[in-house]
Amino acid sequence: MDEKNFYTSDPLLQKILKKYLPEKFYAYADEKLTEFGERVAGDIDRRAVHTDREGQPRLIKYDKMGNEVNEIWVNEGYRATVKETYETGIVGYIHKEIPELGQPGNYLYSYAQGYLLSQSEPGFYCPVTLTMATSYLIDHYADEPLRKKYLPHVVATGDTELYEGATFLTERQGGSDVGANEVSAEADGSDEFGKIYRLSGEKYFASNTGMAGVAMVLARMEGAPEGTKGLSLFLVPWEENRLDNRAKVRRLKDKLGVRAVPSAEVEFDQAKGYLVGDPTQGFKYMMEALNLSRVCNAVASLGIMRRGYVEARDYAFERNAFGNALSNYPMVRETLSHLAVKLEVEMTATFELVDRFDQVMLKGANPTDEERAMLRLLIAILKKETAEQAIHFSHESIEMHGGNGYIEDFVTPRLLRDAQVLTVWEGTANILGLEVVRLMKKFQIHKLFIEEMTVRLEQLGPEATSLKAPVEQALHQLVAMLKKIQGLDEQTQLLHPKKLARQMTKIFEGVVALEMVDANDPRSRAVTEVFLDQTFGSDEQLSDLPLKYFSSIVEGVAERETELI
Repeated sequence: MDEKNFYTSDPLLQKILKKYLPEKFYAYADEKLTEFGERVAGDIDRRAVHTDREGQPRLIKYDKMGNEVNEIWVNEGYRATVKETYETGIVGYIHKEIPELGQPGNYLYSYAQGYLLSQSEPGFYCPVTLTMATSYLIDHYADEPLRKKYLPHVVATGDTELYEGATFLTERQGGSDVGANEVSAEADGSDEFGKIYRLSGEKYFASNTGMAGVAMVLARMEGAPEGTKGLSLFLVPWEENRLDNRAKVRRLKDKLGVRAVPSAEVEFDQAKGYLVGDPTQGFKYMMEALNLSRVCNAVASLGIMRRGYVEARDYAFERNAFGNALSNYPMVRETLSHLAVKLEVEMTATFELVDRFDQVMLKGANPTDEERAMLRLLIAILKKETAEQAIHFSHESIEMHGGNGYIEDFVTPRLLRDAQVLTVWEGTANILGLEVVRLMKKFQIHKLFIEEMTVRLEQLGPEATSLKAPVEQALHQLVAMLKKIQGLDEQTQLLHPKKLARQMTKIFEGVVALEMVDANDPRSRAVTEVFLDQTFGSDEQLSDLPLKYFSSIVEGVAERETELI
């Protein structure tokens, strides 16, 4: 992809923002995202290449005199990206007013920025995500003195010194089993900002180490019960603990991808930390932040999907083989059509999720238990699906490029390396499947899901009604699957959570695709027809829809994007 503008070349993103944002907010967002889209496609993209290859973070364990300093070096281009990105308000304007509007922003605007950023630098979107989670935890649960001291720095937009955030959960013996955590916390009085504790122990996969000014850490107080119920949440100021040699970095992780973010093994030795909120609710607080991070994960996946698709599409139109452009060959057309419609439907579905997220998670919201539960379900199934699709899109983009796709001169290898972690971070497919099971047991979420999907299918306009049969059939199959699973013993039931999540995803995205049909836009029907055929059809049908609608789906959008650039 040549240098251009990732925002102005994306009519679907503009359409989504216009749908969900108030008119005045949309006008502001449109202007600012136009600026950011150009920067991400230009300078930030070039810096990302350097950071990935020659400019990766490095641990400076000792200074020239042999003193232990535990500093993390990052290159100057990366620092420029940090400054430019946070000053857009990608984190800050969720929690404070946008000066030009006189009102706070929301997650929808922030996630739109994250989607653009992830097309160039998904590695850096990890620290942004961690800073979003940190600001959420401080804003919602810290006592007022602690909140006043630290929140302005975590949500800084150039008005004060920035403290990036981090969330330290993972320990060597536990991994996803957070209840096995052993880091301890001993009471040590209090000061003007709150109750002080001394944390000791090790965090084994601590991302944004050294760049974060504040880390939110789960630890176990003396006498606390075992498991997750015994974990409390602490705010740990990084720099003063590092200077006192109470926060040490054993080593940086040598990762397959997302090399921009320094991920480390961290040792606490009586590190100073402040208790945040109710000491019995630490795990609950962190799980709320984890759901926020899972949405970020889905948005990062969308960014990689978009970049992978556009790289594949543009290369297919530019590259000649055997006397023809690649884009003239039927199998290439099928691939591009399938990528295009999957991206559009998945993006529309994910930003519906983001709108729901705003309604549930913004400070001051008053959602019902059912709304919270449905949000958690959609987060789980869409996080899983988008992460897997990011890998698939990266693979298809490499294959479209042939041998060139495997060469680091092209962006395609980095897309695949960066995509691979998204299936692991914030919960693997197994963990997300278990989340679906928990929601079924606690909230009967499967019944709520079936009820909502049924109502939405009934409310479709006439232009979409004729297409809904495969989604209705999938809904009937889900009901039968649930009935069969409920008749199994508990261990056998646990074989099938991912199958349930996959079926729910197909149904939800199928409903979204049907709702995208616009009687005044023939292309929208083509997108939906191809998506339904791709998702619910079988190879035996030998469908020709990807060829039939290729010009409308792929070439039409490519022409519009060229006009917008």
